[in-house]
Amino acid sequence: MLKRAIFAAIGAAVFAVGLPSQAHDAADNATVLQKHALPEAPGHTGIMLTVNYAPGQSSPAHVHPGSVFAYVMEGEVESQLEGEAPVKYKAGQFWYESPKHPHVVSRNASKTKPAKLLVVLMVGDGEEILQPYKK
Repeated sequence: MLKRAIFAAIGAAVFAVGLPSQAHDAADNATVLQKHALPEAPGHTGIMLTVNYAPGQSSPAHVHPGSVFAYVMEGEVESQLEGEAPVKYKAGQFWYESPKHPHVVSRNASKTKPAKLLVVLMVGDGEEILQPYKK
C-alpha cells in the first residue's frame, strides 16, 4: 500500500512539473524523499520531495489541497500565484502556497540551466498532491 502511495505521489509530482520537450525518464523530474502521517494533524500526511526542472521546463496551472513550502536548491524558478505578480526565485530563496490557492505559473526561468526545488506539502489522507487548475 505504501509503495503504491509513493508511486502515486511521484506521478502527481511529475504531472506538477510537466515533461520537458526532450524525452527522458519521468522519475528524473520528481523524487519523494519522505512521506509520513502527521500525528498532530490526524487524517493528514506530510510529503517531502525534490522537483527537477530541465532548462525551459514549466508546469501546467494547478492547485494543491494543503499547504506547500517550496525552496529553490539550484537555478532560478519563476512562480506566480493567482492574483499576485510573478516572482523569480534564485537558489536559497523560498515561498509558501496556501491550500487551494491556484499556482498559475511555475517554470524554470532559464533556457540553458536546470533548476531544482525542495517541496514540502501537507495533504489530507487519500488526497492527490495536486489537481489541474482551469479558470
